[in-house]
Amino acid sequence: MTAITTRDGATLHCQDQGAGPPVVLLASWSLPGASWRHQTEALLAAGFRCLTYDRRGHGASPDPGGPMDFSTLADDLEAVLEAHDIRDATAITFSAGSGEAVRHLTRHGGNRIARLAMIAPTTPLLARRDDHPEGIDPAIFRAFIQEELRPDWRGWLDRNARPFAGPEVPQAELDWLIGLALQASPRALEAFHAALTTTDFREDLPRLRLPVLVLQGDRDETCPLPLTGQATAALIPGARLSLFEGAPHGLPLSHRARLNAELLAFATG
Repeated sequence: MTAITTRDGATLHCQDQGAGPPVVLLASWSLPGASWRHQTEALLAAGFRCLTYDRRGHGASPDPGGPMDFSTLADDLEAVLEAHDIRDATAITFSAGSGEAVRHLTRHGGNRIARLAMIAPTTPLLARRDDHPEGIDPAIFRAFIQEELRPDWRGWLDRNARPFAGPEVPQAELDWLIGLALQASPRALEAFHAALTTTDFREDLPRLRLPVLVLQGDRDETCPLPLTGQATAALIPGARLSLFEGAPHGLPLSHRARLNAELLAFATG
């Protein structure tokens, strides 16, 4: 694992493996690059180059304090791609990682990312607003921070890992995932959660001009399908939605065989 330093002094730990067509994978809120283990194994075996990294305050990347907004995180992604001389990559995102990739594309252009796969995205907007009445009541997000994240983060992870991943995933896999989430900075978690629940991407998404594949389960309790995946695909010109019937939020664990096959086909095409 190597580290890069961003223009504002943040240290980001990266892992660059393999050779061939590049794939960059952006993890969800609370999780580091290592959470992509099952996907990177499949991509490497198929001859791809895999680049993962821990966003600031996650995994092995220290929390420098300061903003966790999507423009800052998009600039971090640009720094990682530039440092590794990545161009024409397939970007694969999970959950909140979708916002980083979308904001990167609208902020930095499409020279480095040629295709985008979005797994269970948080886009276009989670929180309810006057012009977005279908969103989630912001009081629910505030209650999560005050009653779950701050007082009992480990307990919340223990209680929600199974609904996240579904009934078939072995407990050892859930314990591994929980261990990864526990590495994150509490301050970064809270700041990033505020950004991912309130940032409005409804103007960003129609500006995308690249192949986009959205993959999501219809039993996603974290990011309800009509609010996120369906709405995201509808706003992006030419985007395709791949529906996983009966699947929860955590597709990289719960449905990894089918997910990996679809990601490989998309990255190859």
